[in-house]
Amino acid sequence: MPAVMIHLRWPDGEETSTYSPSTSIQQHLQAGSSYTMVEFLQHAEAGLNAASERVKAVKGFYCSSAMDSLSGLRMKAKAYNGGSLRVEVLDIRLQGTAPINYATFGDI
Repeated sequence: MPAVMIHLRWPDGEETSTYSPSTSIQQHLQAGSSYTMVEFLQHAEAGLNAASERVKAVKGFYCSSAMDSLSGLRMKAKAYNGGSLRVEVLDIRLQGTAPINYATFGDI
C-alpha cells in the first residue's frame, strides 16, 4: 500500500510535512489547494480516517500512524486560534519519491 507525505504551509508561512498510510487521503485533500483551518481539519480527519480504514481492510488492523498524524495536525492548528486562517496543501507525494539532488554525490 503506497504511503504519502503531505507537504503543508501554515498561516504564518511555516512549512511542515505529515504522513498518510494510503493514497486515499487524496480524495479529501488536494495538492495546490488552500483550506480554511476548519475545512482543513475536517478534510484531514476524513482523509486520515479513510486511510486508516484502508490499512485495516488490507492488513487487518487500524493504522496508529494515521491517528498520530491527525493528532499532530490538530495540535498545530490549535496554535493559530483562527478558523478562517488558511492552510495550503503544497504537495502530496508518494513516500520516498522526493526529488534527489545528485550534486552532493560527486562523480558517480
